[in-house]
Amino acid sequence: MKKIKKAIFPVAGLGTRLLPATKTMPKEMLTIVDRPLIQYAVDEAREAGVEQLIFVTGRGKASLVDYFDMAYELERTMDDKGKPLAPLSGSRTRYGELVSVRQQQPLGLGHAVWCARAVTGDEPFAVLLPDDLMVGKPGALKQMVDAYEELGGNIVCAMDVDKEDTASYGVVDPGDTKGKATEVKGMVEKPDPAEAPSTLAIVGRYILQPELMDLLANQDSGAGGEIQLTDAMAKLIGQQPFHALKVDAVRHDCGNKAGFALANLALGMADAEIAPTLKEWLAKNA
Repeated sequence: MKKIKKAIFPVAGLGTRLLPATKTMPKEMLTIVDRPLIQYAVDEAREAGVEQLIFVTGRGKASLVDYFDMAYELERTMDDKGKPLAPLSGSRTRYGELVSVRQQQPLGLGHAVWCARAVTGDEPFAVLLPDDLMVGKPGALKQMVDAYEELGGNIVCAMDVDKEDTASYGVVDPGDTKGKATEVKGMVEKPDPAEAPSTLAIVGRYILQPELMDLLANQDSGAGGEIQLTDAMAKLIGQQPFHALKVDAVRHDCGNKAGFALANLALGMADAEIAPTLKEWLAKNA
């Protein structure tokens, strides 16, 4: 079994639900407390053993790559003033660790993943959606990699949602469950709640086999007129092991204003430096 050494970060989206903030700034660069969303996702991937980060970007997203470059002027100034460089340590990549490819048209998540095919080659890979902030120890992807080493095949991160919310997710048709892993018998992208096969919804972490890229190459558009990753994944069911894994992590949907604000509050309350100030404010304004 090949190890998961590569991870795809689809970061070409326009972030329209967070306008006007995302007019000139990628939504993945918006900060939760003191780090941008992309940093949380990269930290999670590194913890899971990922060695190569693949950013699928679009026009106006250069700051995502720049963020992980060396900031010579900043570092020199901080060093001259005797300030520690430790806060910048996670925001620098090793030589060759970061690769960037372009998605020239917004044709959906499946198309974004397919744009990275030349980099992933014949290796299995992870996919992380940075605006799905997963907070847990160990991280969500590390838990999935541990499960992958036991189960093999393809693994999606999953969580239970309310029946009426299934129209917003890819939903699993479940088979046998063992521990936190459920066999995937089928999956449907954004089903009508009345027709959803379960309430087990797929959220923004995946471990996938290289054969998926061949399926995406010939994938027709699906829900929303986009090339859906879920539709291609469904074709692997029955050909390769396929499981949905519930992880010990809290998910924050930072692609919308409410989720973004709640994530800042939740992680701020967990930060020893600023939690007292937040608690004091909440006590006065409850």
